[in-house]
Amino acid sequence: MKLLFLGDIVGKPGRLAVRQLLSKLIHREQADFVVANCENISGGAGVEPDNCRELLDAGIDVLTSGNHIWRKKEINDYLEREPRLLRPANFPAGAPGRGAGLFTTTGGRPVGVVNLIGRVFMDAVDCPFQAADRLVGGLREQTPTIFVDMHCEATSEKGAMGHHLDGRVSGVVGSHTHVQTADQRLLGAGTAFMTDAGMCGPIDSIIGVKSELALRRFLTHLPVRFETASGRTLVQGAAITIDGVTGRATAIERVQEIVERP
Repeated sequence: MKLLFLGDIVGKPGRLAVRQLLSKLIHREQADFVVANCENISGGAGVEPDNCRELLDAGIDVLTSGNHIWRKKEINDYLEREPRLLRPANFPAGAPGRGAGLFTTTGGRPVGVVNLIGRVFMDAVDCPFQAADRLVGGLREQTPTIFVDMHCEATSEKGAMGHHLDGRVSGVVGSHTHVQTADQRLLGAGTAFMTDAGMCGPIDSIIGVKSELALRRFLTHLPVRFETASGRTLVQGAAITIDGVTGRATAIERVQEIVERP
């Protein structure tokens, strides 16, 4: 089977570009299952229910997220109602929603998805490695095919999770930095790994934000209200080929397309 993961979708330009390209990407990659990180889909930071439904209706099977999932207060109730929207599993007990789930492809294959968040250069949360052990162990009783979105800042922490789960999951791909890395590879025990999937967002920007606003923040160190840039838009991610019997990955490739007018 083939799993397609799309990096952080940024604002309206990212949503429109994904909607425009998704059918083409699914057909070209022969993808059986699509996961995408949605933590920035609403105004460049946060998730509103309507935008979430828009992407699920477009053909994405599961939406993962990260530290910005809590930016819009109306998402709390929606997280409880919508199992296809995940928040990082290692937030403390009592956080709304769920961090992992068992889903099914259109062909009837079970797929486990786990959403984790790192702790290096980020807010302190529960240990992602212990959470991974607990959740992956449970999912492996139901399916050998498991994908992990490791949402964090440090490349070392993403790599550590890849090696920690090598042979226990089909793929570990990072998100959060919005910059696609060129290190896609198969680890020794059969897990596909890539440090960061990149973003689905405006090219002429600073990680999706209007350049002049991000520069003002760097130059003055004063609070600046960020806005999503516009124009040509990247759609980036990774396509993982998985043996449906063993759950081992047999290939991973970077995905990158440009939409001129999303």
